[in-house]
Amino acid sequence: MAQRAVAVIPALIVAGLVIGPVMAVIWRAGGLGALGAAEYSALWFTIWQAAVSAAISVLLAVPVARALSRRRFPGRGVLIALLGAPFILPTIVAVLGLLAVFGGNGLVNTLTGALGLPRMDIYGYHGVILAHVFFNLPLATRLILQGWLAIPAERFRLAASLDAPIGRVLERPMLARIAPGAFAVIFVICLTSFAVALTLGGGPKATTVELAIYQAFKFDFDLGKAATLALVQLALGIAAALVLLVLSPPGGFGTGLDRVIGRWGGQSRGARIMDAGWIALAALFLLTPLAMIVLAGLPGIVSLPSEVWSAALRSLWVALGATALTLALALPLATKLGELAGILGVAVSGLVLGTGLFLIVQPFVRPAEAALPVTLMVNALMALPFALRILRPELEATRADYGRLAQTLGISGWALWRIVLLPRLRRPLGFAAGLTAALSMGDLGVIALFADGEHATLPLQVYRLMGSYRMEAAQGAALLLLAMSLGLFWAMDRGGRANA
Repeated sequence: MAQRAVAVIPALIVAGLVIGPVMAVIWRAGGLGALGAAEYSALWFTIWQAAVSAAISVLLAVPVARALSRRRFPGRGVLIALLGAPFILPTIVAVLGLLAVFGGNGLVNTLTGALGLPRMDIYGYHGVILAHVFFNLPLATRLILQGWLAIPAERFRLAASLDAPIGRVLERPMLARIAPGAFAVIFVICLTSFAVALTLGGGPKATTVELAIYQAFKFDFDLGKAATLALVQLALGIAAALVLLVLSPPGGFGTGLDRVIGRWGGQSRGARIMDAGWIALAALFLLTPLAMIVLAGLPGIVSLPSEVWSAALRSLWVALGATALTLALALPLATKLGELAGILGVAVSGLVLGTGLFLIVQPFVRPAEAALPVTLMVNALMALPFALRILRPELEATRADYGRLAQTLGISGWALWRIVLLPRLRRPLGFAAGLTAALSMGDLGVIALFADGEHATLPLQVYRLMGSYRMEAAQGAALLLLAMSLGLFWAMDRGGRANA
């Protein structure tokens, strides 16, 4: 009850920051607009591709996460960190990497052409799904891997001593607790897909709601239609969150002694070969586009203009500020109802959110002066659902395992957090902080609506360099952005990879 009371104020803050800008757009438009056949087609495609993308991402993540949880090999920690790179990459940079591999002149078509096989066309619905799996498979893998790591090693030993099937008594209950949440978060991410559908959609048949909102803004300037689509998108996100609340069973396997003990199961030669195969396939699929980005950016990294470095510093402090704000909101909101409030930040259209904030601040300050603080706040809102999905299962399990003992000993308030909760949350806190910082580093959303030349962040500088056809400098800046995002993720995620 106390935890729910503490969560009320952060939940109201999040709801206000999301609903307020949407209401501002509706007020400016003079009301909601009508939807036509094209918008309903976009709605159907959005739901379909989001469900398919989320399902494929989670299904593929299960064997990859299990292989990583029970295998030890040199460079494993580095591989786990690198496997998270696609999700934290700026979308436009990652799409360039995908085109270098799967595009018309990419590696795959070059290889199939040499073998006399049919060429692959990345444009259309299959390209959108491929890109979404590329982005979200790392997130699903890390979420499920956290679930495997949360099972006390003593439970594996007990199951082995009783000759009990580990998959049925330990792994399936964990997946029933983690997988629905991972599916719901990825589903909502794919609902708001914009850059992927814009670059790979291939026509009206592969248009998402977010792209329809962009078209309503850009070509029709129909704010009413854009607001209506944003509310539809928000309703879909809330519906996904409600399904998550229903499907997520109570978590926890009890407490352990935090000892690193060899785990039983999966030690046959066939299991080892299968695990190695899944790890190799995941690494090949996720790291090849990353390698293409690095190779393209190396020539330009040595001659970057000074404005790129200034933008990099601005991006750094925005990322650190957004991380602090996200964790400050996530810890009190880490309940089922709190997660429902938190998911609003990613369910609403970023374009509508940015436009609404622009309309709100315009009468009081010059929009460019508010660019960085507003970007920081929006980045924190957009990262909040991921942080909650990472933290809530662990926090609930810790409260279930140690809550009564703490109450018996009279430990409450800040002492409870300092002595009991925060030490147990070190691993998910590190992962959540690293993910938030990296996502904030690579965000190209609200800043594009607000910033001038003196307030541009690094992703915006990459976009401007590409727009001025300075491709070598743009690729070098993209490589710098990749290095900074990965560096922040790695530094903060070190706790998240402890005993991984």
